[in-house]
Amino acid sequence: MTSVFDTVSGRVRGRAPDRGVVAVLGIPYAEPPFGADRFREPRPRRAWEGVRDCVEYGPVAPQSAELPGAPRWSPGDEDVLGLNVWTPARGSGAENRLLPVLVWIHGGAYTFGSSAQPDFDGTALARAGLVVVTLNYRVGFEGFGHVPAEGDDVCPPNRGLLDQIAALEWVRDNIASFGGAPDQVTVAGQSAGATSVACLMTMDGARGLFRRAIAHSAVGPVFAPELAEDLTRKVATEAGIAATHAALAAASPQALVQASDAVVDGFRQDVHSGRLSWDPVIFGPVADGHLLRADPLELIAAGAAPDIDLLVCHTTQEYWLMDAVGSCAEITSEEELVCFATDFGLPDSLAAGYRRLVPEATVRDVHLAVYGDLSFGEYSNRLAVAHARTGGRTFLSRFARQRGGSGPRVYAWHCADIPFAFGNLAAESVQFLIGGPPTPADHRLSDRMVAAWAGFAAEGDPGWEPADDIVSPGVIKVWGTADPDAGPDFWQDGEALRALWSAFTYRPEQP
Repeated sequence: MTSVFDTVSGRVRGRAPDRGVVAVLGIPYAEPPFGADRFREPRPRRAWEGVRDCVEYGPVAPQSAELPGAPRWSPGDEDVLGLNVWTPARGSGAENRLLPVLVWIHGGAYTFGSSAQPDFDGTALARAGLVVVTLNYRVGFEGFGHVPAEGDDVCPPNRGLLDQIAALEWVRDNIASFGGAPDQVTVAGQSAGATSVACLMTMDGARGLFRRAIAHSAVGPVFAPELAEDLTRKVATEAGIAATHAALAAASPQALVQASDAVVDGFRQDVHSGRLSWDPVIFGPVADGHLLRADPLELIAAGAAPDIDLLVCHTTQEYWLMDAVGSCAEITSEEELVCFATDFGLPDSLAAGYRRLVPEATVRDVHLAVYGDLSFGEYSNRLAVAHARTGGRTFLSRFARQRGGSGPRVYAWHCADIPFAFGNLAAESVQFLIGGPPTPADHRLSDRMVAAWAGFAAEGDPGWEPADDIVSPGVIKVWGTADPDAGPDFWQDGEALRALWSAFTYRPEQP
C-alpha cells in the first residue's frame, strides 16, 4: 500500500497507514520566509528531485512558547511554512471519490502555536470521511509586525494571513492527489485562527479558495495601522534598534521574539497602560485598508461573504483559562472592576447586568465572564448574526461542558472544545484542558462534535437548523451540560446576556 503522493513541487512520502489513515507531515508549501524573502509575501516552493520523506512535523515559526507535546522553535529554523495532510488510506473505500477537505488554522494570540500540537492530529476527522490539512504560518513580529517602507520597498502587513492564503492555494493545486476535492474546502480555526478565518472570508486574495468556514472563539477586533506602528516602535526600542526597515531586517528573529516578550511584560507591569495592561496581545491582523480593508465583523455585516457557509462556536467560560494559566490580571475589588470597564470603554451597566444574572458571582467571576465575552463570546455571536443578516447560511453553537468532581474544577473555557471536535481526548497534552482522562460521556460528546464538523464540511449541515437574522435561542446548539458545582454559568440566559452588550461597538484597536 503506497504512501507516496504527487505535488506540483515534487513527490512526497508519508507515514505508513495508522487506523486506515495516512499522515503526510511537514510538506513545504512556500519558500522559507527569511533572507531576501523576510517580511515579504510568501513565494511558491521550488521543485525538488526524487521523493521527499514527510514523516515528521516541520519546524515551527519563531516564538518563545513551549507547548505540551509540540516542538519548540529553535533559532536557525527557517523552513517554517509547512503543512500536514491526513487522508484515508488507499484501499479503505475512499479511493474512487474525492473527499471534502478541512483546512485548520491554529490559534495562539498571533504570537505562538503550531500545527504540530497533539490536539490537532487529523486522524479521527479523516476516519470520519475528510481529508484534513493543518498548517504553520508566520506569527509574532515575523507575521504581523509593522515594517516601515523604505523608498519603494514596501513589506506587506498581515503576512501571516498571506501565508494562510498561500497554503490554501497549495490545497487548491495539490489536494486532489491526496484524495481531496479542491472545490469542497472548509477552512477552520480557533481563537486567533478563527479570526484569521473571518479575515480570509473578506479578503480578495482568498476569494474562491474555500466554500465553508468554521470559527471557534473568534477574538476581536483587529488592529488599526496606528497601533501596529506604535507597537513596532516599542519592540524596536526594546531590541535596541531603530524602527526602520533596514534595522528590523538586520535584527535576528530571536532578538525580535525576545524584545516582543519584554514589551508584553512591560505592559503587564504598568497598570496605567490601559487595555494592554490586562492581558497584552501585541500582534494581530491590521485593518490596513488594502489587504484587509476593515475589521472582518464590519465587512461581513456589509455582505462581504454571503456565499460562504459559516459555523460559529464559542465556549461559555472563555477567560477562566487565562485566569488558570496566569495570563490576565487578577481582579478582587469593585474599584478594579470599574477600572477594567473604563479601560475597555464598556457601558457602566454591563458588570451590574452580569451580577443580576448570577447574584452569587464574585467580583473575579464577573470580571472573567465580561472579559471572556468581550474578547470571544460576543464577537463570535456578532459574526454569526452579521453573516445571517446578509443572507449567509449560518450555524451557531456554544460549548458548555464542565467538570466538577473530586479534582480541580474544569470550566467550559477557552480551547477546551477543540480536542472534542478533533476527536483527540486521549492525548496527554489535553488532560489539563478537559480535566483529566475522558469519561464515556466525554467520548460520546466528542463523537457528536466530530460528526458535526464532518457533516458541515461535506454537506453544509452540522446537524441542527441554521440561524435566522436574529439568532433565536432555539437555533443555537449547546454542546455538553454544565456541572452545577463547577462554576457560575452566565450563559443560562443567553438572550439577557447578549442584550447587555447592545450598546457596545467593536472598532479596530487604537494606540
